[in-house]
Amino acid sequence: MAGLSHSLWVEKYRPTDLSTYIGNEHLKDKVGIYLESGDVPHLLLYGRAGTGKTTLAKIIVKNIDCDYLYINASDENKVDDVRNKVKTFASSVGFRDLKVLILDECDYLTPNAQAALRNLMETFSKHCRFILTCNYVERIIDPIQSRCQPYKIVPPSRKDVAKQMVHILDSEDVSYKLDDVALIVNAGYPDIRRVINSAQRQVVDGKLKVDVNSVIQNDYKVKLLESLTPNTTMTSIRQLLADNSVTDYNELYKLLYDEIETYSHGKEAECILAIAEGQYQDVQVVDKEINFMSTIVKLLRIIR
Repeated sequence: MAGLSHSLWVEKYRPTDLSTYIGNEHLKDKVGIYLESGDVPHLLLYGRAGTGKTTLAKIIVKNIDCDYLYINASDENKVDDVRNKVKTFASSVGFRDLKVLILDECDYLTPNAQAALRNLMETFSKHCRFILTCNYVERIIDPIQSRCQPYKIVPPSRKDVAKQMVHILDSEDVSYKLDDVALIVNAGYPDIRRVINSAQRQVVDGKLKVDVNSVIQNDYKVKLLESLTPNTTMTSIRQLLADNSVTDYNELYKLLYDEIETYSHGKEAECILAIAEGQYQDVQVVDKEINFMSTIVKLLRIIR
C-alpha cells in the first residue's frame, strides 16, 4: 500500500474515497453525482479548520478523470503567485480533457489576488474547474462566491472522530485506554487533524501515554467555548480561569477568534469587534482578567 510510506498518521489515514470519509453525510450524495458524471462545478468548501475540507477536495480530484494542481494560498497569496501558477496550469496542454485546481485556504488571498483569481476563473472555465477551501467564507469576495457552488463542511461527531482514532491506533498496533482516547478527542475536537497529530505525538514504545497536563490545558479551552451560551454565569467562567491558573489572555482572545463559529450564532461581525477591542486593551490595562471578563460579557450580550 502506497499509504504506508507516510510517517504522519494524518496523511497515512487520510480518506481517499467517500466510503471512508467521515461526517457530512448530507454532501456525499451530491458529491457522488459529480464523481459519476466525471465533472464538477466550481466549488467553495468552507468551515472550521481540520474538519475535512481539503480531504473532500482531494477525494473529488482523485476519483474523476482530470489533471489537477494543489496550491496552498496561505503560502502563496499574492497577485503574482496566483496569476502565474493558475494561468500556467490552466493554459498548458494536459493529458486529460478536464483540469481541476484546488486552492486551499483561499481566505488568505489578498483582495487583489482574489480579483485576479475571479478573472482567471472566467477565462478558463470551459476546461478548468476550481475547488476553493476556506475557514471564513465572509473573507471571499462576492464575485468569486457567486461563481461557485458553496458547501459548508461541518465537523463529524465526537463519536465518529473517536472511532476513527481507535481505528488508527489499532492499525498501528498501539495499545491504549479508551479513557485516554476520549481525553485526546475532547481536547482537540472538532479539529480532526489536531486530534490525530496529538495522539501520534503521545505514542511511546507502542503505547498511548497521554500527557494529562497538556490535555487538561486544552480541555479547559473546550469548556470555555462550551460555556459561551446565554445561560452561563460569570462565576463559572471565572472559576474555570482560576482553576487553570490562566495568565496568557492573548492566547484566549485568539481562541475566541479562531472558534468564533462555535458560539456566535451568525453574529460573527459583532463578536469580532468585541474580541478586537478586548485584545487591544489587553496590552494597556493592569488587570487583564477583568478586561477579559469584560469581553466575555460583551460576547454574551451579542449572542443573546
